[in-house]
Amino acid sequence: MKAADAEVLPDQSETIREAQAKPSPREEAAAKRQPPYAVVLHNDDVNTFDHVVAVLRKVFQYDRMKAFRLTLQTHQSGRGIVWSGSLEVAELKADQIRSCGPDPSMLSRGALPLRTSVEPLPQ
Repeated sequence: MKAADAEVLPDQSETIREAQAKPSPREEAAAKRQPPYAVVLHNDDVNTFDHVVAVLRKVFQYDRMKAFRLTLQTHQSGRGIVWSGSLEVAELKADQIRSCGPDPSMLSRGALPLRTSVEPLPQ
């Protein structure tokens, strides 16, 4: 192999790798059409309203009134959508809610971390 050929090959292989890494227009369109997902908070009878409001404010930076309304809706309905968006972010937010743990003041009553689920929203 000539020295000149060796210099050309890395450039060509890099171009091939770039071409293989680019998604097709169909793949790009499919990615843009992903359905939104909801973070659903499930009611429980142990964690206090104050704790749920504090968790929603911490995870989503909601103001006190919005966090309270979502907490009340969840309490009354048994479950409530507290956020919607991409699947990846929804999963992250659900994990962040759970990682806040149970209400420390209710541990003696068996409090567990807030229960969440991630569900696709209807289109």
